[in-house]
Amino acid sequence: MIRHILVTGGAGFIGSNFVRYVVRQQPEVHVTVLDKLTYAGNRANLAGLPAERVTLVVGDICDAPLVQQLVQKVDAVVHYAAESHNDNSLQDPTPFIQTNIMGSYTLIEACRQYHVRYHHVSTGEVYGDLPLVGDAKFTPETRYNPSSPYSASKASSDLLVRAWVRSFGLRATISNCSNNYGPYQHIEKFIPRQITNILSGRRPKLYGTGQNIRDWIHTDDHSSAVWTILTRGRIGETYLIGADGQRTNQAVLEMILTLMGQPKDAYDQVQDRPGRDLRYAIDATKLREELGWQPQLTDFKVGLQQTIDWYRHHEEWWQADKAKVEARYARNKQ
Repeated sequence: MIRHILVTGGAGFIGSNFVRYVVRQQPEVHVTVLDKLTYAGNRANLAGLPAERVTLVVGDICDAPLVQQLVQKVDAVVHYAAESHNDNSLQDPTPFIQTNIMGSYTLIEACRQYHVRYHHVSTGEVYGDLPLVGDAKFTPETRYNPSSPYSASKASSDLLVRAWVRSFGLRATISNCSNNYGPYQHIEKFIPRQITNILSGRRPKLYGTGQNIRDWIHTDDHSSAVWTILTRGRIGETYLIGADGQRTNQAVLEMILTLMGQPKDAYDQVQDRPGRDLRYAIDATKLREELGWQPQLTDFKVGLQQTIDWYRHHEEWWQADKAKVEARYARNKQ
């Protein structure tokens, strides 16, 4: 029975949405959030949650004494904390190696020591990419082929978990998810960057031709999948999370523009970054058939409109960072 969980990175985008999901859906569960509150973590992401249900601890997952202190008090650890922006990993890979590899090692060692259930949240990007043409999808058996320092560091942490399961009996599962969207996502990422560009009077930016394909899932569906795996998944198994949401970047941007009352071609094309993956596609058959999970927010247009409305009504959440984010992109000519 899970009564108390530790959520690393729980003040970030996907992590805070998971915390909110647990508070809504699991009234008997207490959540301790461990977050370093880097630029991607934000206390405001947890605003309004009841103090008797959620405790925020500001700290680093690489701090072994702190991690051990927290892990020994909980029934399970859900590990979201990560450096996750591909562009940033190309500028300086060091934080990605430190957080995504050494931080994950620190967590699995503590869970091994105290026999605590561990769930490792990873990404579909560890598999590299797929051809633009065709219907191939990533499966749990797909060979790892990471393309960036970010995805390589996540692949490394996945392999550490697998080794600790086999060598030390770590009670762990892994999930690899497709691209998330929804509220609280940092405005450096593709969808919120375009939304906030339009809201602040800037022209949106499209990398290259915009024909790269991403497989989108609403973050609430990701949260429900992680809880399903945590409570019903088989130890040692990897589950892929996706909602059959493949779309080109151009199609997503044009849908955003249309939903926001703009001409669908009111954007600028900019130079693509090196090594950008062509296409992602997730086969979630194992998760659906073995654990009975189903995504609920499968109408992308509806989910995107809800996301646009959230950023429109929470300008105070993102406005202070907007100029800084765009200045960084300008320096990198993106």
